[in-house]
Amino acid sequence: MSAYEELLARAEADPGVVGLILSGSQARGMAGPHSDHDVFVVVRERDGRWVTSLTPSLDTAVLTVEELADVSDPWARYAYRGAVVLLDRLGGRIAELVTARATLTTTEVDAFVREHLDGYINFVYRAAKSRRDGQDDLARLDEIEAGPWLLWTLFALHGRVRPYNKYLRWELERYPLPAPWTASRLIADRPSALFTDLERVARARGFGDVVDGWDDLSLLRDARDKR
Repeated sequence: MSAYEELLARAEADPGVVGLILSGSQARGMAGPHSDHDVFVVVRERDGRWVTSLTPSLDTAVLTVEELADVSDPWARYAYRGAVVLLDRLGGRIAELVTARATLTTTEVDAFVREHLDGYINFVYRAAKSRRDGQDDLARLDEIEAGPWLLWTLFALHGRVRPYNKYLRWELERYPLPAPWTASRLIADRPSALFTDLERVARARGFGDVVDGWDDLSLLRDARDKR
């Protein structure tokens, strides 16, 4: 019996375990020869019998129900996108919390978009000015930093959390965004070249004031033709 199978059997026999959630490549159908199993064990209370552990074949993270319901860490939330609920002893509550982790509420969309759109513009504006001044090496650094802000903005605009880079293709193949947001474009194009299209979406969804909070952005609107 593998370590993963042993964990499932142990959890099934323990009434203190109220939920099991499979995440990572195994849950998303992307497992390869080097993939381990990533499992969240949800317990009624921490009593020391279940502990978080990392091994080459099995990563086990232990959470209480309250901790599973905590959505305050944005980066951790994508772990629940595409996750598989293996055990739910709370009548569907575990599945509801997994969904809440993997999606954004209307209030969260507003906060995420405003923060990350502003950050994205900040970095691509800096990149554009460095490029204008002949400092392409420094512009490249700002383009790199703009990437995460771009992805957070784009996915938040559609009520979704940002995928980890490893799963960007998987996410967009299974849950496509409207044109022109393909994985190939998001990966191949530099972030500043996507400004015009992102601005269009942001304005259409009511975030034009964030863009208008910046001074002359002609450098960014011209960047599309200078990929």
